Amino acid sequence: MSGGAVTTLEFAPLLPWPLVAALAGLALAVAALALWRGLAGWPLRLLAAACLTLALAGPVLRSQTRVPLKDVVVLLTDTSASNRIGGREDQTRAAAAALARRIASLPGIELRQATVADAPGDGGTLAVAALARTLAEVPENRLAGAILVSDGQAADADLKPSLPAPLTLLLTGSRADWDRRLHITRAPAFAIIGQETKIGLRIDELGRLPAAEKGRPVAVSMSVDGAPPATVEVAPGQDIELPLTLTHAGANVVQISIPEAAGELTGRNNAAVMQVSGVRDRLKVLLVSGEPYAGERTWRNLLKSDAAVDLVHFTILRPPDKEDGVPVGELSLIAFPTRELFVEKIDQFDLIIFDRYAQRGILQPEYLDNIRAYIEGGGAVLVAAGPEFASAESLYYSGLGQVLPAQPTSRVIEGGFTPRLTDLGHRHPVTEGLEAGAGGEGGKPWGRWLRYVELSEPRGQVVMEGPEGRPLLILNRVGKGRVALLASDQAWLWSRGFEGGGPQQELLRRLAHWMMKEPDLEEEALAATVHDDRVTITRRSLTESAREVTITGPDGAVSRLALNEVAPGRYSADWRAPQPGLYRMQQGELRGVFALGSASPREYDDATPSAAPLAVLTAASNGGALWLEDGLPDVRLVRAGRPAVGRGWLGIVPRGAYRTPDMHQTPLVPDALMLALAAAFMLGAWLVEGRRPRGKIMAEPPDG
Repeated sequence: MSGGAVTTLEFAPLLPWPLVAALAGLALAVAALALWRGLAGWPLRLLAAACLTLALAGPVLRSQTRVPLKDVVVLLTDTSASNRIGGREDQTRAAAAALARRIASLPGIELRQATVADAPGDGGTLAVAALARTLAEVPENRLAGAILVSDGQAADADLKPSLPAPLTLLLTGSRADWDRRLHITRAPAFAIIGQETKIGLRIDELGRLPAAEKGRPVAVSMSVDGAPPATVEVAPGQDIELPLTLTHAGANVVQISIPEAAGELTGRNNAAVMQVSGVRDRLKVLLVSGEPYAGERTWRNLLKSDAAVDLVHFTILRPPDKEDGVPVGELSLIAFPTRELFVEKIDQFDLIIFDRYAQRGILQPEYLDNIRAYIEGGGAVLVAAGPEFASAESLYYSGLGQVLPAQPTSRVIEGGFTPRLTDLGHRHPVTEGLEAGAGGEGGKPWGRWLRYVELSEPRGQVVMEGPEGRPLLILNRVGKGRVALLASDQAWLWSRGFEGGGPQQELLRRLAHWMMKEPDLEEEALAATVHDDRVTITRRSLTESAREVTITGPDGAVSRLALNEVAPGRYSADWRAPQPGLYRMQQGELRGVFALGSASPREYDDATPSAAPLAVLTAASNGGALWLEDGLPDVRLVRAGRPAVGRGWLGIVPRGAYRTPDMHQTPLVPDALMLALAAAFMLGAWLVEGRRPRGKIMAEPPDG
C-alpha cells in the first residue's frame, strides 16, 4: 500500500447506534402518519427527521497520514539431530541461504530467521513450539508467510498455533530414505533374581526399504551389564518377548541392539538400554542356636523383623548326650531334620548362622563337610562364637574348620571391653561409618561387651578388634562363598542399651547382606549414579591409592576421569556426559556400565523425512509441503485465501499493513446547522398545513 494522506468519511454517533436507529424509525413513522392523514407538510417533516438523524449519527471527515510497513516472512531452519543425518545439514543450510536471498529481493518484505534445535532431555524436535515463539514476536497484521526447512518430524505436531498466513514445509532428505527401528514395547522395572521375566520388543521398518531388505529377519542381541550378548533372529513387524534372568541384586543394565544395515539412515535407533532392578524373592536363612541364652532372641528378632527373610530356626534344647532319666516318649521336642536341611535342601539357603553351636553329635561329620562344600560353591556361613568355640567341641575341629577364618586359642577372656573398628574396618562397607552414630547422641563410645573368645592366625579381613587389639570380627571369601566369624556372643548387649549400647542391628544387617553378596556392600566396586546428564562415579576399595577411571562412550570416544577420596575407602568424582547412550567404565580389573538417557532418543524414533506430522497445520493455513530434492521453489505473491503452494513455487500473502503517525477529523456538517435545518423544515410544514383551507366535515342537507 502506498503512503500519504488519506481522507475517509466515518461516523461518530452521539448516541448508541440502536438508539439512533430507534429514533429514526419513530420519525419515519410520524411522517407516514402525516401522509396517511393527508397533511401537506409530510415531506418537510420527513426532511426534518432526516436532519436530526444525521446530526445524531455524527458524520466526520477523518484525515490520516499512513506510513506503509513491510510484510514479514518467517524462515525457520531445523538444526536438530535427526536433520543432521547424512547430507541434510548441508541441504538445509544451502536452502535457507538461497531462500533468504530470494525473499530479500522482494520489495516490501522483511525476513526474520530462527532455528529449531533439540529439546532439552529427550523431548525430540519441538518445531511447532519454536514456530509459535517466533510468530509471537511478529504483529499478526504483518505476517505474510512462514517457511520451515526440516525433515518434517516434530514431537509437538499436535499443537495448533494461530496462523494468519500460509505455512510451507520444505522437506530435506530424499523420498528413498529408509530405516529400521528397535522399539521396546514392555520393559520391567524390576525382576526377581533367578526367575525369568520378559522384555517385549518389535522391529519397525520405516520408509521405502529396498526389496532385498524388506521383511528380512534381523539378529537381536541382548547383553546384561556388558557381558557377552545372546543373539536371536527376529522378523520385522512382529511383537516378541525375550527372556531375561537376573543373577544379582541391585541395578542391572540391559542393552538390546540390532545391527545397522548398509544404506540405513542411522543406527541410533537400533539399540535400547534399560535398567532393571534385581530383587530377591525371599532370603532363606537357617539359624542354628547351640543352646538357649539371651543373645539367641536377639538373632531371632533381627531376622524375623525383616519381611524379606524366610527364617528357619532350630535351638538345641536337649543334647543327645544329656542323661536326666526322662523317657524319650515323654519328650515334646521336635526332631532336628539334619539330613533334610544339610543334604537335601542346603542349597536353598542363602545364609546359615551357627550361634554358639558345639559339636555334640547332632550334626554328623559328613554334614559339616557338606556345609564346607556349600560355602565353596557360593554359600554363606556366619559363626557367632561363644565359650564352646574355644573347647574341644569347637566347630573349628570339624570339617568346617578348614574354611573358618581364624583358629581359637582355647582361651576365653571374661571381662568388659569396647569393640573398635580397625583401620581396614573404617574402609570396609560392612563397618564403615558405624562409629558416626555410635552409642547414642553426642559421639559417646560404644557400650562394652563382657566376653571374648581369643583367636589366632586370622585369615581374611579383620574389620573389628576386641581387647588389646585382638581380632573380633573377621570376614573371608572361600571359593565362591563367604564366611564370617564373630568372636563373642555378647552383641546382644548393644540391643539392650548396656552402657549406651551400639549399632548392633545395623552391624548384623550389613554383615548378613554382605554374606549374601549384595552389590552395595562389595569391598571392591565401581558404580555410577546418573542425574540427568551428570554422572557421579564412585570407586570403593580397601587399598589407598590414586584412582583414574576410563570411560568409553556410545560413539567409542574415551575419557579419563581422576577420582578424589571423599571418605576412607571411597573415591568419587562428577562427570558430565556429552550424549545419551550406554557408557562403559573400567578401573584396573573392575568394569561397569551405566545408561544415560536413552540409547535410542526420541529424536531418532522415526528419522525418515515426512510431511505427514505437520500436514494438518500446513493445510489449515492454505500452505503445503515441497521436497528440496525437486529443487528450490520460487517465491510468489498470492491473494489471501488462495492456495500458497504449487509445483515449483510457494506463496506469501501481502498484508498491506501500515502505521498512522498523524490523524485528525472534521464534522461533515456542524450540528447547529443540522438543528437549524430541522427547525426550518418543521416550521415550513406548519406554515404549509396552516394556509390550506379546511374541508367541510359534514355535507349540508338539500333544500326542501
